Amino acid sequence: MANPQLPHEKGFHISWDQIHRDSRALAWRLDGRGPMEDGAWKAIVAITRGGMAPAMIIARELGVRLVDTISIKSYDHQSQGEAQVLSRPDPDMMGEDGTGVLIIDDLVDTGKTLEVCRSLYPKAHFATVYAKPKGEPLVDTFITGVSQDTWIFFPWDMALQYVEPYRGKD
Repeated sequence: MANPQLPHEKGFHISWDQIHRDSRALAWRLDGRGPMEDGAWKAIVAITRGGMAPAMIIARELGVRLVDTISIKSYDHQSQGEAQVLSRPDPDMMGEDGTGVLIIDDLVDTGKTLEVCRSLYPKAHFATVYAKPKGEPLVDTFITGVSQDTWIFFPWDMALQYVEPYRGKD
């Protein structure tokens, strides 16, 4: 009988350096594509919590000073449930439909979180650093695609610790 894989065995480990490089690449892809003058974006909204680090980097790269968050909870540890909006960005900034707003997340997985955001802000531009196939149709721009069965380990979820050598103790 085959050994079932543990979640960390089909994992994609992202370092702080990697998320920074990939977020900058996303910023470059988005540069000049906004609907405002000279292709600028009116504002950036980070989907908390994972979208906060990429949104900060993208805001810096694109020179966007107006940054807010939307809090949507869809995961309890590693199991996904129904998406629930916990807080929303400033309504004056968002307007009726999110026009000119760039909504950033670290990853689109099944797309549940982005479905909720799109229902609230249908004219916003949705960008993620990483995308899985089920969620790809809901994102406008992303950098790296990963398989649906891969678990992504982000640096804010990890801690450095000693690991025994594969063949045991020295």
